[in-house]
Amino acid sequence: MKKIMLVFGTRPEAVKMCPLINELKTRKNVQTIVCVTGQHRQMLDQALKTFNVEPDYDLSIMKERQTLFDVTNAVLVGLKETLERERPDVVLVHGDTTTTFAATLACFYLAVPVGHVEAGLRTYNLEAPYPEEFNRQAVSIIARYHFAPTERARQNLVREGKDPKRIWVTGNTAIDALKTTVRENFTHPALEWAKGYRLVFITAHRRENLGEPMRHMFRAIRRVIEERPDVKALYPIHMNPAVRKYAEEELGGCERVRLVPPVDVFECHNLIARSYLVLTDSGGIQEEAPSLNKPVLVMRDATERPEGVDVGALRLVGADEETIYDAFSETLDNVDVYNKMANAPNPYGDGFASKRIADVLEQE
Repeated sequence: MKKIMLVFGTRPEAVKMCPLINELKTRKNVQTIVCVTGQHRQMLDQALKTFNVEPDYDLSIMKERQTLFDVTNAVLVGLKETLERERPDVVLVHGDTTTTFAATLACFYLAVPVGHVEAGLRTYNLEAPYPEEFNRQAVSIIARYHFAPTERARQNLVREGKDPKRIWVTGNTAIDALKTTVRENFTHPALEWAKGYRLVFITAHRRENLGEPMRHMFRAIRRVIEERPDVKALYPIHMNPAVRKYAEEELGGCERVRLVPPVDVFECHNLIARSYLVLTDSGGIQEEAPSLNKPVLVMRDATERPEGVDVGALRLVGADEETIYDAFSETLDNVDVYNKMANAPNPYGDGFASKRIADVLEQE
């Protein structure tokens, strides 16, 4: 029997790893062990509850105002004992978080094979996104199994010299998650508040956008909303105190923008499904929203998910106030532009990525 450990610590990782956990648990020849680091605490716990996943280990590393130094050190040291106790045949990590990088390094030091879920995403700019681009490139150096969500991601890995026989194109497990979370009978106070309006869903939290870039983003959004009486915006604010400060200063007092606490993954997916369009600097939402036929304006200068841009589902708008204002206005005002984005094909998968990954691990 193969012993497979999955290590993750943030809500986005949990959303994409939990469908894989639940798939692996159906396999008779696999023992599945779940270790969470708690890099995010409250938001991670919400996601675990949504997918009915109970961790076997919880390193519980989160502390107030933690830095990248804190997270890296805590994961590296904390995971050592767990890996030595369990001695898994393979450890699965996801994407590009600091948990992912530190867990991979711990596995390298203990000669434990690593499988990288959502491998091969690249901007080739170590400052955008920061520190995620470094994290995912570093993991790719160490990983034995590369589970690429798209052909573009596979090609990135091949160009970097990774063995093509160790790369599998699986689709993205984010699409698997949507099959579990999106419900027809979903209700929410925000939907009642937005009844009769076009609802815009906003997320913004990236480190590289903190400061003036984020102020410019929010100012552009406020201008557009205030000029269009049929539009309302919902912004579940990230728990980062700096993000909250900018949002409250730039968007507070705008009666058709509602700032709310973070929503859980179930609420997030269902609110996106009922929104008119999405503005985000997130990674995962760039996959989820197009899968729900929602146009996405990406408030970043570069994306590691260019497939969505190529098919027209995503539009890069950066963090410049006028660029965001113009693109947001055009998407709201031009029906042809909107419909083209909304009807673009989904390039990120068919909802069976977890099955494909489990098949590979079971057969190897």
